[in-house]
Amino acid sequence: MKPFRFGVNVRTAGSHAEWAEKARKVERLGYSVLLVPDHLAELLAPFPALAGAAAATTRLRVGTAVLNNDFRHPVLTAREAATLDVLSDGRLELGLGAGHMQSEYEAAGLGFDPGATRVERLAEAVVVVKRLLEGEAVTYTGTHYRVTGHTIHPRPVQRPRPPIFIGGNAPRLLTVAAREADIVGLTGIAFRGGGKEPDVADFRAASVDDRVRLVRETAGARYDQVELNALVQRVIVTDERGKAANELATGRWAQLTPEEILGSPYVLVGTVDQMVEDLTARRERWGISYVMTHEPFIDALAPVVARLAGR
Repeated sequence: MKPFRFGVNVRTAGSHAEWAEKARKVERLGYSVLLVPDHLAELLAPFPALAGAAAATTRLRVGTAVLNNDFRHPVLTAREAATLDVLSDGRLELGLGAGHMQSEYEAAGLGFDPGATRVERLAEAVVVVKRLLEGEAVTYTGTHYRVTGHTIHPRPVQRPRPPIFIGGNAPRLLTVAAREADIVGLTGIAFRGGGKEPDVADFRAASVDDRVRLVRETAGARYDQVELNALVQRVIVTDERGKAANELATGRWAQLTPEEILGSPYVLVGTVDQMVEDLTARRERWGISYVMTHEPFIDALAPVVARLAGR
């Protein structure tokens, strides 16, 4: 089993000092990775934000969770990632995704293709990015991208390249992740209606079984090298575990029962001891060792991080 490690998504700050202190807090609390999402919304742009977080810390890894592939050509992504890996002294984890918010595409004047096309484009981009980061002179001709004899400067510090993270829920996307990524992220959320309608039906344990089976079968011989990640959407520290689960089941997650919520790897509810037990059981069942959550839950999860990180 891989040792536990923990990451936190941090979105924004109003000044250099505030951002640097957030990064130092993430490191101080024992988290392994500070991650920045990539949306055309009220959050910092990923690459400069991560460079600032790396400069303010000494051990903390930094990552994108995840870049929208359609916002950048893969050559540009590889060049930016390599530079950030150098400036962070080899602490980058490069997260890539296919995008899902139609409103962002429309705001930027980009066409919002069907999911199958966006994932197909991501699959091509990942191949180009990996080869560039590994130091190749890349010539590539695909349906969506063409690259001719390109190399990047500088080379990243990490060899053969920084780890590639691909996360999502759709089987088509997870197939690409299992084939290409070092870290496969499980989210359990499907976005309907151009990204406006999150569907958490796949929070159920049986759906997680199916997704992990897909990743394992697709990855084949390399599965033992793949790190599995889960994005935890709620962390609730309470002595009244059942009551908290009931409240979630009567709110935005009404399609789930309290029992399904408590059994999901995308939710942590209970005492610190119960959360430690849950994460240990989930690693045993699914192999999930890398746990990620959002900034509002950084303090709630910190005692669990202190108990489990590196174990």
